[in-house]
Amino acid sequence: MIARLQNIGLGIPVLLLLLLALMTIQVPTLLLDVAFTFNIALSIVVLLASVYALQPLQFAAFPTVLLVATLMRLALNVASTRVVLLEGHEGGAAAGQVIEAFGEVLVGGNYVVGLVVFVVLVIINFVVVTKGAGRISEVSARFTLDAMPGKQMAIDADLNAGIIDQVKAKQRREEVSREADFYGAMDGASKFVRGDAVAGILIMLINVVGGLVIGVAQHDLSFSDALQKYTLLAIGDGLVAQLPSLLLSTAAAVIVTRVSSEHDMSAQIMKEMFDDPRSLGVTAAVLFVLGIVPGMPHAVFIILAAIAGGSAWLIARRTAARAGGDDDDLPAPAPPPEGTVDVGWEDVSPVDVLGLEVGYKLIPLVDRSQDGELLKRIKGVRKKLSQEFGFLVPSVHIRDNLELVPNGYRISLLGVTLGEAQIMVDRWMAIDPGEVFGSLEGIPTKDPAFGLSALWIEASQREAAQSLGYTVVDASTVVATHLNQVMQDHASELLGHDEVQKLVDLLAEISPKLAEQLVPGAVSLSGLLKILQSLLAEKIPIRDLRTIAEALTEASAVSKDPAFLLQAVRASLGRMIVQNIYGGEPTLDVITLDAELEQLLDQARRQGSDAAPVLEPGLAERLSNSLIAAADRQEIAGKPAVVLVSSALRAMLARFVKLSRRVIHVLAFEEIPDNKQITVVATIGRSG
Repeated sequence: MIARLQNIGLGIPVLLLLLLALMTIQVPTLLLDVAFTFNIALSIVVLLASVYALQPLQFAAFPTVLLVATLMRLALNVASTRVVLLEGHEGGAAAGQVIEAFGEVLVGGNYVVGLVVFVVLVIINFVVVTKGAGRISEVSARFTLDAMPGKQMAIDADLNAGIIDQVKAKQRREEVSREADFYGAMDGASKFVRGDAVAGILIMLINVVGGLVIGVAQHDLSFSDALQKYTLLAIGDGLVAQLPSLLLSTAAAVIVTRVSSEHDMSAQIMKEMFDDPRSLGVTAAVLFVLGIVPGMPHAVFIILAAIAGGSAWLIARRTAARAGGDDDDLPAPAPPPEGTVDVGWEDVSPVDVLGLEVGYKLIPLVDRSQDGELLKRIKGVRKKLSQEFGFLVPSVHIRDNLELVPNGYRISLLGVTLGEAQIMVDRWMAIDPGEVFGSLEGIPTKDPAFGLSALWIEASQREAAQSLGYTVVDASTVVATHLNQVMQDHASELLGHDEVQKLVDLLAEISPKLAEQLVPGAVSLSGLLKILQSLLAEKIPIRDLRTIAEALTEASAVSKDPAFLLQAVRASLGRMIVQNIYGGEPTLDVITLDAELEQLLDQARRQGSDAAPVLEPGLAERLSNSLIAAADRQEIAGKPAVVLVSSALRAMLARFVKLSRRVIHVLAFEEIPDNKQITVVATIGRSG
């Protein structure tokens, strides 16, 4: 009926007519009972709607509902006052069954008790609930208005950045405006509640005084009889009005203290108060201690302690089951409909410096819960390489990839694939180092790290394979070795600005003055990064940062040219470079170039650059073949292949020999320590 009236636009006019009727004409007691009952029901509905709202704006009509309910209650007070004063001399039933019930049943027919109960309700409503809710409404309104400019600017910033579109921006602006209007309205509505509490006190006093006068003067009742009848009716009338008032005051306090959440208030309170069993456990212990104190009501405290302790145990058990994966069988939440979610920066995932993708059959190797061996191997590889290189190697981001074959893996650097292979988790790899003494049954394959011939064999064949000279490793070691080789080959790309800044910070702790002169005095941070990357590209560790910093500081006073600075650093690190190549050998076997060839190469460098010299194709081919042949002779002799040239040619020749994909070191004369003897084992001329 109410909905039908509302649809044709008569809901509000009919409500106003009812309020005017209650205030102006005498209402039958039956209709008065219905109105009082409806008022109580409305207050309960409003309170529950406030409790179940997930955020205050979900009940944005609350200030208006509060005003209408307050006016209805005041109109009922006027109507009930008229009935009490006109019919009160006849007894409690004359004012209606609701007022009689509140006057007789709730207070036991004792007007002194009723007066005390009424005063207590008024104190709770006016002093505690209404005053607190009013203060919160006032502060919330002030803070909301102060925050409006910042929220509007945030919306404009998101709109300009493309995070939201015009429709979403308009919606968010409307929400901000509605929030400000809501808290402003709540600040005013709280004054209605406070005024309603004061009006309840005055109306009760008027009913008592007016009833005494009317009962004694007009109906010839004795003073005590009139006091008892009219006081009980006045108290019943006051209580039947104060109870809905207290419910609405509580609803107002709930709605202004509500914090936006994905749960309603009951679920939020249960989750936040009882999700951790420790609070109930400590409470149970305190109650038990109080229960065993002599003179205390033992049964009550011990029973409550048992209930609290049992609840704590159940919550702890539920939490442990949830942590153990009991919720894994729950259905996954449905994805949002396509096109309803805006694209934001969170959808742009950064590129991993080092990535390892595995097929689903290799997941046990990287699963912590299954004690994956590969995780330990990768940690060991990172630690070893960090100590060798002289900087902290970035962590390896491991993820599963269903697009890979089930037993395959892929190694990537900055999003680019550098290596991939397939392994057998349940088998061992027997690698042929070139000196095996027999054949072995297995599945032929290639070692992914070095490309050597290998076999996948059963675990029972492991000892036999080792006795034949094979190198036998498990699947985790195969992947870790491959990853180790990739990281060694691309060490220079693993070093970034953050790592260089950390190295400078560590240098500042032991040599603060040197660190201050290094960056930005001698070189910039980017310049230092380029020099360190160049060293790593030629397998030169950067552990001795102090020597590197001293060389750069000294050389920068002469020239800021990066090539000059790099060569100065290499000369300072010459002892370490030579030791890494030759070990502790006192005599160094080297390959040199004759004077004519060096002159031609220097001329080619001058016409081009170190990276792109203008070199005759035939000469380049003869030089490459000669270097490879000399390197092969050194490898057969068990000696390293080292080409010794002038510092002007070193960088160019180092890039040249790198194209041959052979391990050939290129050193400058300045990099050879004074205490080492040089033996020229080969000299390469123009004709090769």
